Amino acid sequence: MEESSTPALDRIDVKILRALQSEGRLTNTELAIRVNVSAATCHRRMQRLFEEGYITGVRAEIAPAAVGLGALVMVGVVLDRSTPESFAAFEEAAVKLKEVLDCNLVAGDFDYLLKIRVRDMADFNKLHGQKLIALPGVRQTRTFFVMKEVKEDARLPF
Repeated sequence: MEESSTPALDRIDVKILRALQSEGRLTNTELAIRVNVSAATCHRRMQRLFEEGYITGVRAEIAPAAVGLGALVMVGVVLDRSTPESFAAFEEAAVKLKEVLDCNLVAGDFDYLLKIRVRDMADFNKLHGQKLIALPGVRQTRTFFVMKEVKEDARLPF
């Protein structure tokens, strides 16, 4: 979103975003009723929200265990150098790993924090030994197996 050319969201836009964030499968008609506008107005606003980058996509939330990916692992990665080139090389390679759900450059003890989904500990061990430690510039990794997902909510608090 570019602040300079993007108008502020009004209360109808915010209602649309909140409704879609909680129920992404609403039809245009259902959404229009919820936010109290015509279907045509709702459709135009939705198109604008997509075009201006407020909505970046719509997708289903899949239960990880149901598809055999019950293990959630957080991995802290320390690179051997802190240069723009080493960060770029690591990022380019990390985003290609399908098991990596999130890759974030962080401040603190690590350079990156990865969120990874795998079948089980043996599956992670294979991923770690064959792919993670072979990523460009990796000097050290620290692995944290998630024992319980207390809150997994991708909704923005607005």
